[in-house]
Amino acid sequence: MIVPSGGTIGILGGGQLGRMLTQAAHELGFKVCILCPEENSPAAQIADLSIVAPYKREDALDELAARCDVITYEFENIPVHAVRYLERDHLVRPSSTPLRSTQNRLDEKTFLNNIGVPTTAFAAITQMDDLIGQGPLMGMPCVLKTQRGGYDGKGQVIVHSKAELAPAWQQLMMQPAIIEAFVPFTRELSIICTRGINGAIAFYPMSENDHRNHILHQSTAPAETSDMMVMRAQDMARRIVEGLDYVGTLAVELFETEDGSLLVNEIAPRVHNSGHWTIEACATSQFANHIRAISGMPLGATTLKHRAVMTNLIGDEIEQADALAKEPNTHVHNYGKAEARPGRKMGHYTKVSPL
Repeated sequence: MIVPSGGTIGILGGGQLGRMLTQAAHELGFKVCILCPEENSPAAQIADLSIVAPYKREDALDELAARCDVITYEFENIPVHAVRYLERDHLVRPSSTPLRSTQNRLDEKTFLNNIGVPTTAFAAITQMDDLIGQGPLMGMPCVLKTQRGGYDGKGQVIVHSKAELAPAWQQLMMQPAIIEAFVPFTRELSIICTRGINGAIAFYPMSENDHRNHILHQSTAPAETSDMMVMRAQDMARRIVEGLDYVGTLAVELFETEDGSLLVNEIAPRVHNSGHWTIEACATSQFANHIRAISGMPLGATTLKHRAVMTNLIGDEIEQADALAKEPNTHVHNYGKAEARPGRKMGHYTKVSPL
């Protein structure tokens, strides 16, 4: 199905990603309806319509479906039940399949290995015997993570010795977990791509990412890397989106190891923080291409126009926004969040320079 010009796109989620998707949809001539539990969310502030309700409330989902030609989601913690409910009678892109895979770290890594995409070694932890048996096999240090939930460093503990295994799991409330071998990586990279309804895939240049306190601080694009490494990353991303029969924009977060190998850390079935620079630096942003893909339009060119460095504004760093906006070649994005809490992404800015 092709969404007609002037049609309405529904978005589950009202955060900054939904806000930037809304901006892209408006530029392409679409209306937007947001469903989000919070009042005055960043996306709802600029959307044409807004429904304030929990994601699981079926009457709210029915209202969203009645108002929209196609529905998408802005982050991967949307309840799978809600997307499945909508899919029964309505068009949802991407489908619930990527949500099921990415909401559980064990399922995600198993899927990746099954399609030939390399990850670090891992094992499932559901009881203490698993932890005692598998922990030492991963070597030390290793990482214990809850199977579900967790982002920006939440839901995970680095384990430095066998004696720390049981306390680490107790810290995670003994939830079902996975234990991973620690990756001695040299840097973190990501590659973003968009897949259309006809199977066409558009790749963005790779970015190099710097995290601080488990939160993305800065992305630099294009990453300085070889053509061979770019081809390997694109092959991984292609296997993932084809394996999921994915429609829309998706990000693959990668570790580059000391021997020059690439391992997938995780995938995000959505537009991604490490691709915000595409708004100013590419012919078509990751947000515009997501809207193009889910509405059935041809994908736009991902040609790089500028070098770019994107920096997140976390917490009260948003107070720098006015001063940053006065700097040359600097593009500031304020997400419109009311409260600047520590660790909260309040905005970002992108500095561009000639290629």
